[in-house]
Amino acid sequence: MRGLAGAAGAILLGLSGAGAAEAAPALWRVSDADSQVYLFGTLHALKPSLNWRTPLYDAVLARAGTVWFEADMQSGDPDTLRLLVQRYGSDPDRPLSRKLARADVDALARQTDLARVDHLRPWAAALMISMQPALSRGASVEKGADATITRAARADAKRIRAFETLEDQARMFAGLPEGSEVRYLTDVIRERSRGPRLRLPFQPATLEAAWLSGDLGPAYIAAMKAENPAMYDAFLRRRNHAWADKLGAEMAGAGIELVNVGALHMVGPDGLPALLAARGFKVERVQ
Repeated sequence: MRGLAGAAGAILLGLSGAGAAEAAPALWRVSDADSQVYLFGTLHALKPSLNWRTPLYDAVLARAGTVWFEADMQSGDPDTLRLLVQRYGSDPDRPLSRKLARADVDALARQTDLARVDHLRPWAAALMISMQPALSRGASVEKGADATITRAARADAKRIRAFETLEDQARMFAGLPEGSEVRYLTDVIRERSRGPRLRLPFQPATLEAAWLSGDLGPAYIAAMKAENPAMYDAFLRRRNHAWADKLGAEMAGAGIELVNVGALHMVGPDGLPALLAARGFKVERVQ
């Protein structure tokens, strides 16, 4: 969703009647009579030079009393992350080189130091190597939308809430069937060997360009849903439904809240905008 990153002059210009703005990362408004929840899809790692914030987004952030994220990324100190990987992401007794086909082991060895990742479970290795291209081009989690917004929200003493803990997220991946984990890692390895294609995990440059244009369409999740349904169910569908339930309860109050979670959580019939519309709220894309 962490996720994601972690989204009032422009509002006063007439948000209630605004249509979609010029190309920019997508932003939705969910409303009822006395409350508004804005939904912003983030990318978790970005280049420092990327200019993604808009006057509209900053106006919403300024007025929001509560700011939501997938997880509290500032709780992810190195020691905590190391323990989570040891507990949920390691399998030294059954290394990757015994779980993957020989051709995929050879391809993985060409992409990274196999000795450094062989003890990892497939999901953890897939996350690590899928980030390498973006990081090698200068992107960082510290400059990602989630971390940037978290710092801004803390500086303005906003109320910050998270849908999950980092341990929740690690347990989610660890709960995948092994075949789904292996398929995830295999897809990452083969995508890096073949070059950019629109399937999960996406090449960061492709996904970044689509995100900046505000055009993350259903094609970005269609392959995951068709080819790795267990991962789609765990990574997107179940989490989105749980988050939509929480946000629906928030709508019983009053005020303005801003939700910043991974951009793929906004896409398709299981995306947050669609789920909240199905719960009877007014949902409009405003950017």
